[in-house]
Amino acid sequence: MSKPSNSMNDKLIFEHSRQNRRAYSQAPFEEIDLGELPIRFRRKSSLKHLPATSEMQVVRHYTRLSQKNFSIDTEFYPLGSCTMKYNPRACNSLAMLPQMLARHPYAPEQFSQGFLSCMYELQQMLHSVTGMHGVSLTPMAGAQGEFAGVAMIQAYHRANNDTARTEIIVPDAAHGTNPATAIMCGYKVKEIRTNRNGDVDIEALKAAVGPQTAGIMLTNPSTLGVFEKKIKEIADIVHQVGGLLYYDGANLNAILGKVRPGDMGFDVIHLNLHKTFSTPHGGGGPGSGAVGVSKRLLPYMPVPTVIQEEGVYRLETDAQRPNSIGHLSAFAGNAGVLIRAYVYMRMLGREGMVRVSEFAALNANYLMTRLADAGFDLAFPERRASHEFIVTLKRQAKEHNATAMDFAKRLLDFGYHAPTTYFPLLIPECLLIEPTETEAKEDIDGFVEAMIAILKEAETDIDKLKGAPWTQANRRFDEVKAARQLDIKWVE
Repeated sequence: MSKPSNSMNDKLIFEHSRQNRRAYSQAPFEEIDLGELPIRFRRKSSLKHLPATSEMQVVRHYTRLSQKNFSIDTEFYPLGSCTMKYNPRACNSLAMLPQMLARHPYAPEQFSQGFLSCMYELQQMLHSVTGMHGVSLTPMAGAQGEFAGVAMIQAYHRANNDTARTEIIVPDAAHGTNPATAIMCGYKVKEIRTNRNGDVDIEALKAAVGPQTAGIMLTNPSTLGVFEKKIKEIADIVHQVGGLLYYDGANLNAILGKVRPGDMGFDVIHLNLHKTFSTPHGGGGPGSGAVGVSKRLLPYMPVPTVIQEEGVYRLETDAQRPNSIGHLSAFAGNAGVLIRAYVYMRMLGREGMVRVSEFAALNANYLMTRLADAGFDLAFPERRASHEFIVTLKRQAKEHNATAMDFAKRLLDFGYHAPTTYFPLLIPECLLIEPTETEAKEDIDGFVEAMIAILKEAETDIDKLKGAPWTQANRRFDEVKAARQLDIKWVE
């Protein structure tokens, strides 16, 4: 039986509202005694603009909304450059232990030894994984970790009175946050090209560096899905002119236990603990952008960091680290995310991390090969995938007017989230695909079959693609209008 058009399923929470309805409607209503609360802290207006609903209505409303969401817990989610992998529930459970949740950030250190010991060990594990000499857990997001990295590069040059260094070099395949971060720190961005095989163009790099070079921002493997074959040469070129190397840790999942950014020659790295090391990912948070540094940047690390002295753990602040770039969060980072990362790394161990990267690479190369065999064009057919790879639909767009966005929307009807579309920008009609290490072969094969079916539709029934999705709660939006004229304010 079909639902009526005015189904409660389709209502906004405001439309459930009725005057004087309360979530605690079965409890006796009592006037609240404001007691000694000063007048200046008391509300001067009513809360009539908020929805008045029962508890049951609220539970049902948000449960229905959650059922409309696409989730890694229910379907394949191959977003390239985002590492949308399954997060073990044990990490969540242990992070929610009362001893963790109830700890106040102002609690004295002698009452926080358990938590601080976990944070110290997490710093040490990240130190081991990255090959850096120091780690700070305080940045609250990947973008803030980026900012911390470039800010430390800037502090280093200023400490050496090297104020002529005004440029940060960024490859054309970089994450969009890289140039934004450089500009926020007051640098000019100098873009260099990548060659037809996806590597940084060495000659372009040599032409770009000089006494004005503060550093270079790189991801390795890069956003093009390939490992920089000449990374040591790149490091030498930048270091020889006095610049430093920043590592964007977005793709660290590909190299865990195999190679370390510190050994490549990087001076600073930010880590997305909320992606690589098991924390619910998406929706804008929570996050953690921990940073690791080489010896030369140790004095500038953000504070606080956890240190151990004679078996006692304590926080080292700017009083002990006077050249630090300072605090990036109110306390010592996002505790819940950090505990999840700690548990995840403890569960995996050194051997488990190696298996993460091996299976991530295996799944990516298997999926890449199957799609190529099915007739899809690879952006870099001569290269093996790292943990992700790029398919270009340039030919399909030209021959059938079937775009990457059409494929993305149609995939939803087959029960799959789309890969990352139109990024990196230099690849036309781009699909950046990352299956991660947590997907089974059967799920990957199912995704391939869906892609093959959509490819046939592009050749025989283009209207099916142009109208997709057909099975979701909402049809295709005008995305340009949604981005430029976003209207999410409730007006009665």
